Amino acid sequence: MTHNIIKNKTPLNRLKRGLFWKLLFFGLILFFISQNFGCANMQRPTGGPKDTIPPKILEMYPDNFSTNFTEEEIIITFDEFVKLNNQFSEFSISPDTETQPIYKVKKKDLHITLPDSLDENTTYSLNFGEGLVDFNEGNKLRNFVYVFSTGDELDSLTISGSVKDGFKKEFDYKDDEDVKILLIPTHQDSIFGKSKANIFTSVDTLGNFKFSNLREDTYRIYALKEEDNNRIYNGGDESIGFLKDSIVLSGDTSGIELEYTQGFSENFRVIDRKIDNKGFLSLAFNKPLINPEINILDDDYLNESKIVWFTAENDSSKIFLENFDFDSVRLEIIDENEPLDTIQLRKPRNLKLDRKIEPEFSISNKVDKVKHIRITSNFPIEDMDKSKVIITEDSVKVTRFSLQKDTLHKNSYWLRYNWKPKKEYELTIEEGAIVGAFETSNEDKKLNFTLDESDNYGDIHFKISGLDSEEQYIIEVTDEKKENVYDRKIVTGEEVNEISYLNFMGGKYTLRVLWDQNKNGRWDPGNVYTKKQAEPIWYFDKVFTVRANWEQNDEINVTFDSQNP
Repeated sequence: MTHNIIKNKTPLNRLKRGLFWKLLFFGLILFFISQNFGCANMQRPTGGPKDTIPPKILEMYPDNFSTNFTEEEIIITFDEFVKLNNQFSEFSISPDTETQPIYKVKKKDLHITLPDSLDENTTYSLNFGEGLVDFNEGNKLRNFVYVFSTGDELDSLTISGSVKDGFKKEFDYKDDEDVKILLIPTHQDSIFGKSKANIFTSVDTLGNFKFSNLREDTYRIYALKEEDNNRIYNGGDESIGFLKDSIVLSGDTSGIELEYTQGFSENFRVIDRKIDNKGFLSLAFNKPLINPEINILDDDYLNESKIVWFTAENDSSKIFLENFDFDSVRLEIIDENEPLDTIQLRKPRNLKLDRKIEPEFSISNKVDKVKHIRITSNFPIEDMDKSKVIITEDSVKVTRFSLQKDTLHKNSYWLRYNWKPKKEYELTIEEGAIVGAFETSNEDKKLNFTLDESDNYGDIHFKISGLDSEEQYIIEVTDEKKENVYDRKIVTGEEVNEISYLNFMGGKYTLRVLWDQNKNGRWDPGNVYTKKQAEPIWYFDKVFTVRANWEQNDEINVTFDSQNP
């Protein structure tokens, strides 16, 4: 009997079990769907145009610019999920507090817990720099500032102005968008110290900036372009702009102009040193020198026989030695008769010298009738044997060519010939043709080339006015981007009222005049340590074009900025 009852209930049990598993299955599906939809805003959307819009603030509690502030926490709500980017370098509170605020993101809300040590009757500014970004694309909410006062009133003074590259005399947002403007009260000037500036802002696409809600005080202002984003000037590759005088702020101040340049380090240091198997010592400095010398200590013969090369900027050097019969060598570095440093180099145990002359040519596969061929080397050249320099024209040897040493660049020779069109040339520098220092010589080297028949050369003459007869200037021809220099002349205002460029390669150029105030033959950037501005630069206000087989005339009136150098 019992058996029959159980058997009769079996279909019902099966139905119940089937419904149970179906409900469980659909429940799991709904769970996963809800989880995916719940996280949808946290995932990067697929398809469509890329999101470039920064997060928007929907609500702030308490409101921005509140007075009689007593809250312990600030909550800022955005229209999308956000995250903190470089929080410790981008966020700051001004005036500074012993304990820093605590920042936490909860989905679309930023929670800021304030320290309990706020001063009475004080306006505080929380500066977020570029540290607030959306979760998916990292779009920056730039220069957002939350301001509140623990007293009845907010500080309300402003400082505004603009910045530009002090060498190019222009602002390019693509290159310089990361420039920050720092404002530091003089009683805590920390541009060189361990404490980063707390009052700072970024620039807009035109290089303009503005500070708001400032208190009456005396400030120093800087434009800083840096790599490590610590709002401290570290010299080296960083660029800085500054005013000679402080800003005494008692009312709104506008029209501040800052020009940032890559300055020199305050203290001299050798940043790289090595012994090269090509037969020289190599040194690199952290700043250019003016009139450098290098002496070898402890070995008079090596010191007397050495050959020293400095780069045009005097910021690195090669010292060629006759022998390397030492375990280590000591060098003394001098500038303008003042010792700067003494260093020691140890010779590698496995050093194998490979000292030889390697000829280098100024052309690759085309030669022109104006510049011809310049021959130089990475090792000091003492002489060249013309009989071992072979030129063939369509496989026929030619002899009517000239080989002359460059009077200005002593390690160069010029090879000139009446090159002809439609001809195949081969230049051979035979083994031993070049005699170098310390009995070095070259191996055989060949070069094949033809004549460049474009004949793309022209003449241009400039009449110059506005230069002081007692001052020295550097006149440079550059490309349109003001980066590559194609001609450089050091002149005095007395000796130049016209300058000509003959047989100049066709193309578009610009002209700049650098006022070499200390007459050291180079342009000197600003020196923030002494508050001395960069040497003035003037740019021709238009791009000029050199046309093939044309002779042109133009006039320029040089007027430097009135900013006190």
